[in-house]
Amino acid sequence: MSTEGFAPILIDGKWRPATAVGSFVGENPVTREPSPTQYPISDWADINAALTAAVSAFEVMQELPRKQIAAFLRSYAEALESKTDHIATAAAEETGYAFSPRLREIEMPRTVGQLKKAAAAAEDVSWRLPTIDAELKIYSVLEAIGPTVVFGPNNFPLAFNGISGGDFAAALAAGNPVIAKAHPSHPATCRLLAECAQKAASQANMPEGTVQMLYKFRPEDGLRLVQDPRLGAVAFTGSRSAGMKLKAAADAVGKPIYLEMSSINPIVILPGALEERSGEIANEIASSVLLGTGQFCTKPGLILALKGELTESLIKNVREKFADAPCGTLLDRRTQDHLVGSINVLVRAGATVVYGNEAPKVHRGNAWANTLLRATGEQFLRSPQELMTEAFGNSTLVLVADDLQQLYRLLSHCEGNLTGCVYSARDGRDDVAYDRVAKLLRPRVGRLLNDKVPTGVAVSPGMNHGGPFPATGHPHFTSVGLPAAMRRFTRLACYDNVRPNRLPSILRELVS
Repeated sequence: MSTEGFAPILIDGKWRPATAVGSFVGENPVTREPSPTQYPISDWADINAALTAAVSAFEVMQELPRKQIAAFLRSYAEALESKTDHIATAAAEETGYAFSPRLREIEMPRTVGQLKKAAAAAEDVSWRLPTIDAELKIYSVLEAIGPTVVFGPNNFPLAFNGISGGDFAAALAAGNPVIAKAHPSHPATCRLLAECAQKAASQANMPEGTVQMLYKFRPEDGLRLVQDPRLGAVAFTGSRSAGMKLKAAADAVGKPIYLEMSSINPIVILPGALEERSGEIANEIASSVLLGTGQFCTKPGLILALKGELTESLIKNVREKFADAPCGTLLDRRTQDHLVGSINVLVRAGATVVYGNEAPKVHRGNAWANTLLRATGEQFLRSPQELMTEAFGNSTLVLVADDLQQLYRLLSHCEGNLTGCVYSARDGRDDVAYDRVAKLLRPRVGRLLNDKVPTGVAVSPGMNHGGPFPATGHPHFTSVGLPAAMRRFTRLACYDNVRPNRLPSILRELVS
């Protein structure tokens, strides 16, 4: 089909017309007005060209000095800093997020910061775990795995974007070229980011296929892509349904795939904590649930507390805060439809609506009223899977247990999550219950928190933004925190009786 007037795609270091099978447009989620630009849905020919270029780039990148890769990442970070206002404006128009402070002062600095941290990690050899057995002349080291495709999500248009986010930075810092799958909710933002990436790669004399970007392709071509033998690894952040399809395809051919999918991030509030600071906790929970219109993968979607007046007071307090808070914008129509559908699943399973679950009275874009639900422990035990449905958006479910013993039973049914939190009394009266709750939560979450909400995910070497299935596809890895996140995009290479001068430089320096 004719692609005249379509936005170009980035392949092999050049912006070129797509071989398209269709097109789509972006949409302003606040007004639902379409963008004037047509973006291509690529045919397999585009994907094949990107893979070919990535293979060529990888051959060169294996021999590049680590400082050169680091220079590219730093140059890219500087380019983003210089274009902050332009990029944040585009992202605000495509996501409904506030230009300031959300995008300009929070998400862009985070994006720039993690690129700079990735550059520093790229120059450090220690994370590659070089191992020398001089007696047997056996040596091993983590090496780049090969061309990597990164599927970016809709909820972080900068910090988790396929062309600029944490997975992108980690894969590049580990020495791999990246094929980025843009998200159709913010194609203009992706294009601006990719322009900065391509310019930085050129300035650093990186091979032309180091960074590439396609806007969209057919689902069957996506499955074919993750199975292609030329591809080293896959990173995906998004829905469980899409993630599981990609995982099945990758697993069928033994392809490493790192998935971040669904998580309800349970928060347990013990009785002593409620007695001490019920109002404070209610405020923290309401703020966390509604932050970014609830479109955080770490949003607390399940609150557990014991039956009693204090819990009733907590629910009333959270309800009032939900009612007083403005109704935010959801990222796109699919997000709204999914949120409404998920809330309906919870209601059919026995949850009662405390507040919301209706179209907002004043909002012409993608939106749903702040929604608070409640259910009993007995209802949960009858329908645990349904009442653990992730309602991605400005909604949460309060689960009221009869007593501590039932609370422990509820936790034993919880699936894997990114986070789990326990609020406990500061004077120690909850310590016995805390020990039991923490023991139940610990194997079910990637990050255990005490007395704080989980929505913030610091870019720290100690961070684990991962967790047991179905939060992710593998409990051993994190998508945030360097250099740990980089190890996903490596393989363990062993050299047995190889002459020192033939070893890769990282081992040669240690052997000599």
